[in-house]
Amino acid sequence: MGELGGPRRYDLEERTFNFARDVINFIGLLPRTPANIEIIKQVVRSSASVGANYIEAGEALSRKEMALRLKICRKEAK
Repeated sequence: MGELGGPRRYDLEERTFNFARDVINFIGLLPRTPANIEIIKQVVRSSASVGANYIEAGEALSRKEMALRLKICRKEAK
């Protein structure tokens, strides 16, 4: 059950957008050292990729393509 006893919402498009935004906000707090710069770039790309691949999954032409895109989302989120 979600808030106020209603059914849980699974608006993954909104949630993946919020995830990417939150990652970017967190990254802004980190020091910019030579070691961090490449890691920061990869983390930002991966966090944005989750939402992009979720949207692509919704526009897939086949179930197989949709499953592949969702697996990529899961991998990027890890």
